[in-house]
Amino acid sequence: MDSERVVARLERVVADHRVTIAVVFPLVGAALMLASAEGWLPAVLAFNPLLILGGVLVMRLPIAATLAPLLDRRLAVGLVAVGLYAYAIELVGLATGLPYGEFSYGVALGPMLPGGVPLGLPAFFLPLVLNAYLLVALLLGSRWELAWVRVPATVAVVLAIDLVLDPAAVALGLWGYAASGAYYGVPLSNFGGWLVSATVATVLVDLTVDRAQLRRRLDRCVFALDDLLSFVLLWGAVALAYGLWVPVVLTAGVATVLARLGRLDLSLREPADPLVE
Repeated sequence: MDSERVVARLERVVADHRVTIAVVFPLVGAALMLASAEGWLPAVLAFNPLLILGGVLVMRLPIAATLAPLLDRRLAVGLVAVGLYAYAIELVGLATGLPYGEFSYGVALGPMLPGGVPLGLPAFFLPLVLNAYLLVALLLGSRWELAWVRVPATVAVVLAIDLVLDPAAVALGLWGYAASGAYYGVPLSNFGGWLVSATVATVLVDLTVDRAQLRRRLDRCVFALDDLLSFVLLWGAVALAYGLWVPVVLTAGVATVLARLGRLDLSLREPADPLVE
């Protein structure tokens, strides 16, 4: 099967199963993580690393299908570079506490590499940046053509996403910080670290993606931000369960933006053309 047919098949699967991927999987994932954290599941299922990684990979299908037609050598190099950067900065962070603050994992997020870094880390890190980049492209319109606008705007969205992710993950016990911080147990140094990481990753993506093709793709791809919807449902549900009200408000805000952009109508099933012209 050639690459064009693989891309077309992936698009069809994602388009035909939007509710399952973007709604059912994150809500089931939230329920399983909450049940694991509260000790309601048997040990074999509680924070099962294969279930965690498998669920994450399923929820990443929309972003993969969105970018697949755009994947040329330059973009592939950029994505690999971001993945390698994610590994490197996490190793440095675990060993030295820089730039996020001293932290450690409380749960194996899938198979773990030497040094305590999850093997699937790029699948956790890269979509945060890509979803922010896509959202900013839709929000900014013609201003997205200005690098001095789109890069800082993307970084700001990544930071907003982490304002949801980190406190919810700490509440679940997925990871924790040596010194409890002012923001739901998360130290402010973490967000300084994310400012650095998000900037590096955004610049790498920005330098290697064909922005004109990406804009055309976004205009026609109905599921382009389904991965962001998954994030809202999963981490918003966790934040609500633990009474983390700032993250709850932030996820509600993202959901409102998605709705105003017309990206919450999951009855739309027609995918974009498998190849970008």
